[in-house]
Amino acid sequence: MLRSKRRISAAVSALFASLLLALSLSAAPAQAATPNPVVFVHGLSSSSSSWDEWVADFKADGYTASQLDAWSYSWSQSNVTTAQQLATEVKRVLAATGASKVDLVVHSMGALSARYYLKNLGGTAYVDDFVSVAGVNHGTTVASWCSWLYTSCAEMYTGSSFLTALNSGDETPGSVSYASYWSNCDEALTPDTTALLSGATNVEVGCIAHTDMNNDYGVYEQVRDFVA
Repeated sequence: MLRSKRRISAAVSALFASLLLALSLSAAPAQAATPNPVVFVHGLSSSSSSWDEWVADFKADGYTASQLDAWSYSWSQSNVTTAQQLATEVKRVLAATGASKVDLVVHSMGALSARYYLKNLGGTAYVDDFVSVAGVNHGTTVASWCSWLYTSCAEMYTGSSFLTALNSGDETPGSVSYASYWSNCDEALTPDTTALLSGATNVEVGCIAHTDMNNDYGVYEQVRDFVA
C-alpha cells in the first residue's frame, strides 16, 4: 500500500513538473526576426521621393528608418553605371545596419540596373529578395520618345543590345527570391507582359497606372508579405 502511494506521488510530481515547464515555455515572449534592410531603386525621370508612401507604410509595419534606403541616381546615365553605384550603395547599407543581405524593391527602369547588378556584379551574394514593380524587364517601344536623348532610355527600348544581353540565359540568377508585380493596363509597358520574369513569382495586380504601381497600398501589402 505504501509503495503504491509513493508511485502515485511520483507520478503526480512528474505531471506537475511537466505543467510548469509547459507554462514557462508558453510565457516566453516570441522574438521577432529582424527584417532585411530594403533598398529602393526608382525609374526613369524619377527620384527617391517616388517611394515616400511605401517608406511610410513599411515604417508603420515596424521597419526603422535605417532599414529603408530610398536613394536617387542620375536616371539619364547608362543602367550599367547605375548598377555599379547600386553595388556601392548596397554595401554601404549593409555596413550601416550590420545586416548580411538586403531586399531590393525596384520600379520601372530601376529593374534594369538592379538586375544587371545581380547578374554581372555579384549582387546575388548580397540580396535576399528582389521585387520588380512595373519593371521594364523586356523593354518597351514607349521608350522611343527618349531613346535618342538618354543612354538609359535607349537601353530600355525593346530589342536593345543591353536587354538582349541582360535577358540571355537565366533571368533570375542565384538563390535570390524573385517577384514581379505587373498591371494589365500599364500605359508605359508595351506589351504589359514585358514585366514578367522567367523563374520569378509573377503577379498580375489588375488595372493600375504605371506611375501608381509603387504607391498603391494593395500592391504594397503583397510586396511587404513577399519580402517578409
